[in-house]
Amino acid sequence: MTETLAEPVAVDGRRPPPQLFRDLRTSADGLGAREAARRLTVYGPNELSRRRGRSWPAELLAQFTQPLAVLLMVAAVLAWFGGTPALALAVVAVIPLNAGFAFVQERQAERAVEALAAYLPATARALRDGLLAEVPARELVPGDVIEIAEGDRICADSRLIEGDLSVDLSALNGESVPAGRAADAEVVPGPLLEARELIFSGTACVAGQGRAVIIHTGMHSEIGRIAALSQRGRTDPSPLERQVRRATWIIAIAAVAAGAAFLPIGVVAGLGWAAAISFAIGLIVANVPEGLLPTITLALAAGVRELARDGAVVKRLSAVETLGATTVVCTDKTGTLTENRMRVTRLWLPGAEIEAGDPRGRRLAVAAARCTTARESGDGTAGGTGDPTERALLRLAADLGAPVHAADRDRERGALYAFDARLKRMSTLDGDLVHTKGAVESVLPLCIGVLAADGTTGALSDAARASLSAAVDRYAATGLRVLAVATRQVPAPPADRTAAERDLLLLGLIAMVDPPRTGVAEAVAAAHHAGIRVHVITGDYGPTAAEIARQVGIGGDGRRIVTGDQLDRMTEAELDELLAVPGEIVFARSSPEGKLRICEALRAGGQIVAMTGDGVNDAPALRHADIGVAMGRSGTDVAREAATMVLTDDNFATIVRAVDAGRRVFDNVRKFVLYIFAHAVPEIVPFLIFAMSGGAVPLPLTVLQILAIDLGTETLPALALGREPAEPGLMDRPPRPPGQGVIDRRLLLRAWGLLGVVSAVLVTAGYFWALWRAGWHPGAGLSGGDYRRATTMTFAGIVACQIGTAFAARTDHASLRSIGLFSNRLLLAGIAFELVFAAVLIYLPPLQPIFSTAALGPAELAFLLPFPLIVWAADEVYRWRGRRTRPRGTLGSAPKSSTARG
Repeated sequence: MTETLAEPVAVDGRRPPPQLFRDLRTSADGLGAREAARRLTVYGPNELSRRRGRSWPAELLAQFTQPLAVLLMVAAVLAWFGGTPALALAVVAVIPLNAGFAFVQERQAERAVEALAAYLPATARALRDGLLAEVPARELVPGDVIEIAEGDRICADSRLIEGDLSVDLSALNGESVPAGRAADAEVVPGPLLEARELIFSGTACVAGQGRAVIIHTGMHSEIGRIAALSQRGRTDPSPLERQVRRATWIIAIAAVAAGAAFLPIGVVAGLGWAAAISFAIGLIVANVPEGLLPTITLALAAGVRELARDGAVVKRLSAVETLGATTVVCTDKTGTLTENRMRVTRLWLPGAEIEAGDPRGRRLAVAAARCTTARESGDGTAGGTGDPTERALLRLAADLGAPVHAADRDRERGALYAFDARLKRMSTLDGDLVHTKGAVESVLPLCIGVLAADGTTGALSDAARASLSAAVDRYAATGLRVLAVATRQVPAPPADRTAAERDLLLLGLIAMVDPPRTGVAEAVAAAHHAGIRVHVITGDYGPTAAEIARQVGIGGDGRRIVTGDQLDRMTEAELDELLAVPGEIVFARSSPEGKLRICEALRAGGQIVAMTGDGVNDAPALRHADIGVAMGRSGTDVAREAATMVLTDDNFATIVRAVDAGRRVFDNVRKFVLYIFAHAVPEIVPFLIFAMSGGAVPLPLTVLQILAIDLGTETLPALALGREPAEPGLMDRPPRPPGQGVIDRRLLLRAWGLLGVVSAVLVTAGYFWALWRAGWHPGAGLSGGDYRRATTMTFAGIVACQIGTAFAARTDHASLRSIGLFSNRLLLAGIAFELVFAAVLIYLPPLQPIFSTAALGPAELAFLLPFPLIVWAADEVYRWRGRRTRPRGTLGSAPKSSTARG
């Protein structure tokens, strides 16, 4: 060939070979080496490209530009120029702590494309200059002719020109049954993945041999298209990330506003500039909850560890909270709702219908097991290999006491007529017996009679045909897959397949099913009870998927089936309308684009979507869902890399447990945010007293004491609140609205208007009581020891109020008695640490001058003792009034089924 391609050619790979050779400017002898080199320059290497993302230094640097970080930097600069470098250094030390935690949380390796690349082989056998040669797979180009044999992984999208293959397409279409491909297949309209003359990059040949001409390589292949879909767009932040970002901006604006508003007041009131700057720093530091981001991060990390113990590995911390907001679960069928293990359930024999374990079915089982190429685990392989249907037949024979071992079966076999997708059957010659198995409509026309269990031969009478037809209809109606098995004895080896597959005697029918997993029906019911809809999206046929959905309770009476072709013909508005209608849907024969469209349509409708998947074809939807859930056992590396959560047990029930955990995490985040925010008021009020008095009242609290509270005494109790057990009725309420934030009006009212005000009154009372005991009055002086003892009362008073706030924050509605005073032992340990930490700062002499503290006597401690009880009692009364005024059934009552509510 001498013609050089100027640019890639758009090729219709479904043309007959002569026309395809003309379009590709090649021949059955392949390309010359020089021509292949030129095309490699034009088309590029046969590999998947990856879009470059942000580097980790840029991600780490971004943490230092967050609102809270900028705010603390401003406070540090003010402290430095205000003549307090030690304070500036203390504030600066907080910034990298927060940034480090946030960076670890957000750092997620996205290696989906690298995992996709693992599906491409390193080399391939290609014809170059008319000779078969081993060629690096990345150097293959359109027009190359490659040879494919059993066990090969296909390296480019190609059109068969010779031979028949059985190809495992599960990575692309999600189906576990291999698909037949033939060079002489008739071209019929339909999806490309169902074209019987085409094979695709990333799939594997499980049987047969042939040659094919390459039509697409690299990113132009089907697997390349999926890689492009997987990289499209950016991963959206989770609801929690959006809410925390919004809250930090609110806090930053409030802190700056407070400082800007009260700084002039302090100056006008007679404070010097140094005192005014110290006052501004105090307001900023008091308003900034330094422990908020680390506490959220560590609480989410605890949730991740808990989920991992339950079989769900979460790769992104914020996903734990997102699970709690899930409104729709889109689940695959095989391996998630079902066991991914075909099992024979019923046998039909001439004149009898029996259970799978009945000894009368032994002859039928042995004949079916002989007509296989699969191997069970331990039979020459570390794990079972081959078609799941054939492995089920091998298990059936073994269960009936007549195991068919792969080595004996293959050694005694005289001929193999592989499964043909057009004929829908397979035959083997074992000794002098022909065994045939396949679809009933394919095998039955070849039969001239029936072979009874006792060895007698009978005709296919009308009664026998009626019984057989009734059994087939009955099995199909319940979602069972039915195989017919026939045999005949031959005096000599048949000349060809046609000669072998004639004059057969029907042995019987075998009905099998991939049964639903244990516990899935209960999990689906729990999801419905929690107001979550469940759609099934699968590559399997609609009736089979619909029957499994019925068995596990998905869809109810309003179950609908939508095929891939129907979905492709829908406009975006029609799809939105379909998904907005109440009820649950079975999407069958779905494509990667279809699955992605469903995901994006649901999200556009305001839903929080959890999407399950296990194949390469699922990667785009897994990446773009709010929660991508991959299968850990049966899933591909591509799916696991694209997903946010990996199920180590491949069980749908684990998703529901994860939703329960996510809801509990969200509630617990609210609890410790309430706990942290409640202390802002008693920390700010002392500075306001100082400023409003024009400095006449000594500053009741120092900035370092605030830092000791925010980063020391409150951290462990806040973390313990993150491990709080769920309140009653957690999964009895519908999903929270997507717009509902962690921080809402009710939380702020409770934190600042109730707990904060009560604590501020108590703390202020303790400070003035200490001043009164020291003989202070406005305008009078105060010794250093008396002043430090007074500020220590403020510090210790806030710590005492923290204890009451911690117990109050344990529940949002219920009483503390209903969950038990001592049920959270981590909180008790955190409070113990808080008391020890405060005592160290108060009573350890080397720390007293640093933190402006002094030892408190019995009288001061007795004054502080009722503070926790008063704070808790005030909040208990508030929650009691809320329970009385709330309409009955609002809390703890089960919502209507999602199938009824939509």
